[in-house]
Amino acid sequence: MQLKICGLNPARDVQLCIDLKVNYLGFIFYEKSPRNLNLEDIKILSNYNKKNSCFVAVTVNPSNEFIKKNLVGNFDFIQLHGSETKERVSEIKNMGFKIIKAIKIKEEQNIYEYKQFNNADIILFDTPGMEKSLEFPKNLIAQLPLGEKYALAGSISEDNVENISKLGVNFFDLSSSLESQLGYKDHHKIKSFINKINELKN
Repeated sequence: MQLKICGLNPARDVQLCIDLKVNYLGFIFYEKSPRNLNLEDIKILSNYNKKNSCFVAVTVNPSNEFIKKNLVGNFDFIQLHGSETKERVSEIKNMGFKIIKAIKIKEEQNIYEYKQFNNADIILFDTPGMEKSLEFPKNLIAQLPLGEKYALAGSISEDNVENISKLGVNFFDLSSSLESQLGYKDHHKIKSFINKINELKN
């Protein structure tokens, strides 16, 4: 099972997530988000020994200038939540990144959009809410392609992750369900969720 935690604070949350062997650590670059990162805080990330964790910059239609100025050398992945095309995915990959392409799912036909992004390293099936904690439509989870390349986001929590995993999902992306207040990760909740994942693995 793979885990991505999104909306992390560079000073407060990163060491905990590395120590807990979280696979992907997500940092938000989206001004409308309460979890939006101060660009000055990017410098903090260079202080960490990431070990086996990857740093992910979560973006919406990032410009080449923004990527080159802020992301190159600091992040392993760029997560794309905008209207990027397959060609744009390739352009960004060529700047030295792996790509997570988010596909927003309202109805079943949206699922198949992932096929046009076979150059993305990971496909993230997400709700259309953009951080509004919408629940992923349960009836569609069983329709998703399975495998390590496909991740699911949308109201995943310690309470439902076991049932979701029974549907074949083994790559989970969490944010708000691990917070005690908006934009602040609750370290107890993170540890508790990791314990639950480790139980499921065993």
